[in-house]
Amino acid sequence: MHGMSDHAALSKLAAELARHDELYYRQAASELSDAEYDQLRDRHDALARKLKLPAWQRTPGDDRTEGFAKVRHRIAMLSLEKASDGDDGSAADKLATWETRTRKALELPDDRVLELLVEPKIDGISVGLTYRDGQLALAATRGDGVEGDDITAQVRAAGAVPLKVKTAGSFEVRGELYLPQAAFERLRDATSADGGRTLANPRNACAGLMKRKDAASLAGLGIAAFVYHLAWAEGCAVPATQNGIVAWLKGLGFPVNDHVSLERGAAAAAARCLAFADKRGGLDYGIDGMVVKLDDHRLQAQLGATEHHPKWGIAWKFPPERKATRLLDVIVQVGKSGKLTPVAVLEPVQLAGTTVSRASLHNFPEIARKDIRIGDRVLVEKAGEIIPQVVSAVAEARAKDARAVVPPTSCPSCGSPPVVDDVFISCPNPACPAQVRERLRHFASRAAMDIEGLGEAVVDQVVTSLGVRSPADLFRLQAEQLAGLERMGGKSAANLVAGLAAAKERGLARVLAGLALNQVGEKLSEDLAARFGSAERLLAISDPAELMQIDGVAERTAGVVHAQLANPAVRALFADLAAVGVQLTHRGAAVREVAGVAGKTFVLTGTLPTLTRPDAEKLIKAAGGKTSGSVSKKTDYVVAGADAGSKLEKAQTLGVAILDEAGLRALLG
Repeated sequence: MHGMSDHAALSKLAAELARHDELYYRQAASELSDAEYDQLRDRHDALARKLKLPAWQRTPGDDRTEGFAKVRHRIAMLSLEKASDGDDGSAADKLATWETRTRKALELPDDRVLELLVEPKIDGISVGLTYRDGQLALAATRGDGVEGDDITAQVRAAGAVPLKVKTAGSFEVRGELYLPQAAFERLRDATSADGGRTLANPRNACAGLMKRKDAASLAGLGIAAFVYHLAWAEGCAVPATQNGIVAWLKGLGFPVNDHVSLERGAAAAAARCLAFADKRGGLDYGIDGMVVKLDDHRLQAQLGATEHHPKWGIAWKFPPERKATRLLDVIVQVGKSGKLTPVAVLEPVQLAGTTVSRASLHNFPEIARKDIRIGDRVLVEKAGEIIPQVVSAVAEARAKDARAVVPPTSCPSCGSPPVVDDVFISCPNPACPAQVRERLRHFASRAAMDIEGLGEAVVDQVVTSLGVRSPADLFRLQAEQLAGLERMGGKSAANLVAGLAAAKERGLARVLAGLALNQVGEKLSEDLAARFGSAERLLAISDPAELMQIDGVAERTAGVVHAQLANPAVRALFADLAAVGVQLTHRGAAVREVAGVAGKTFVLTGTLPTLTRPDAEKLIKAAGGKTSGSVSKKTDYVVAGADAGSKLEKAQTLGVAILDEAGLRALLG
């Protein structure tokens, strides 16, 4: 970020963190390991401290998906505070600080030892399971922490948790759904053989499976679960400690982790966490750390929670596993935007339970900065079963014939001379075959047009054999053409044509998300579609300032997006999509502007008596208002419910008008 002001650099880091939060929670398509994400956040927070601005607050995320019924959590599903090694201290130091803070808040005498439950932190999909009179009645994802998706049918079909238990009353337990390593490998091999999209890791694969509409197809795939928390209970006697709850759950037939231990004090808990780090390679499920909780539920209740995390627990994050291997070569991959990315070809090495032979090198200036050369022994890490990366070269082991990595002078796919922008090198040719393939894969992805049957292998074939060059070309494909492709057949061809027909009706937001425009992710696509209503109105914008009316769109982003929308090639793409019958209007609720609401910015905080947060947002937007996640001088109203936190305090400090639910309803008319 050489040459940028500190404020611009912070804005860029914040945008990147928001993008990765979106990828992790909404799209189950992580691009970064937990360690890489934490490094990015640490850079943001260090700069924020320098500028005396707030640190990055990763919310519990939002995994809600279109097409699923929504469920409001009786008790919010929050994330945990993190303790990891970093420039600001070790994980053990942070755990000790948490213990000191906890003891002070509870006003405990010096001779009272804190009993702490320590358990592995499963890298899976959070789920809440409600049982009524011994029967599984509801299963819900975390969603945004307040409201999740109803996946009861999927959980029942998967067979990961008991459908009946021997106890009276009602209760909700929480846990993680996960895909054991062997089940993941079977699924990955089967998906690859069918020409489907490559499965990146067990967590993403499990997230994708649990959002299948065809729940019956989940039977027998090996999806498993660990249950570890009792959210609430009515009409049944339950133990008063977390250790007791684990034993109670096990007695009812729930799958609980065998590696749970009770430790006396933070020092003993830290020793347990450090010792367990060496065991994770032998597990058949992914873990990215340990969880430390107060054992006594009365003390838990006394501490309560912040808006973001419970105060009675903390997550100990493992440092990523690193191994040395040989860098054999560096190849260049072409992305959907034309970015030329260096990829390391490695001597195969076992890392975090899988064999790694390729790893990310990020960009060419980074290679030069780290002085990584072909032939070097290099350190490779891969946290949380995500993308392997080369961390550094082992300089003292450098071979005499090691050679420098030279940036490409031409695109490896089409031969075009590349262009250089800051740290990135890109192919400027939009007709480059590699770019075409990557753009079509993205267009067909679940987060965009969700075209059933159009996996990576099929995209390769329609580009190579059928001459497809643009998204609109996909909708011109006929079943007879597709049936002639390798491993396709008549039934698969008919299914793909049906999938393409269904995708035509997805609406403008999904089209925008699928076009891979720079700076236009899933959220901005939705905001653009909601504000302008149609591609025709969007393309008619003459001033980038119109885009800045959307909350969170800064001047630079508005300029980048406007320039792309004015590009003749992009305009031709919209015209081509319209010609093949793709819906280019917004599928959201119609807006009927209400005086006093239209154009105003609202921030919601706390729990409203009858409205869920998403429902309140819909009502505000339907009346022409805007919603934001943070309070600033630009905020017109804060709508506050029960347990409103720091947002309400900030509104009071800034003098922002505060409404309760009745006041909001009155304003909406």
